[in-house]
Amino acid sequence: MTQTVQPDSLVTLHYRISLDNGQPLISTFEAQPATMHLGQGDIAPTLERCLAGLAVGERHSFELAPENAFGAHRAELVEKVRLEDFPDGAEVEPMVIMEFTAPDGSRYPGLIREVLDTHAVIDFNHPLAGKPIRFEVQIIGIN
Repeated sequence: MTQTVQPDSLVTLHYRISLDNGQPLISTFEAQPATMHLGQGDIAPTLERCLAGLAVGERHSFELAPENAFGAHRAELVEKVRLEDFPDGAEVEPMVIMEFTAPDGSRYPGLIREVLDTHAVIDFNHPLAGKPIRFEVQIIGIN
């Protein structure tokens, strides 16, 4: 009986995430394979679902629309933050990722999109939100 990836499998695999234009973003094919415990938050649940049912040795490529990858870009996750509210000495420059603390104490990364006279525009969406991606995998082992 062939062993296949289950929702709670420990999987060793090579993977590549690229934009739909072919631009690679992350790849393990040229390096050590990755080991991920599914269902533990190691990778996005939408990507985990792609792995379900694949067998050892199988290689597959998935074309994912934004809502099936890292989600749609949500305008309500783009906020203006007053420059005076940034910590002293913080690097407030466009395209810098900073960590912010929510009122409940949880922490979130945000990308500074734009710096204005009194505010910075911060995008709390995943950097790949709103983008279609290609997810290529090769299953090496399943435990």
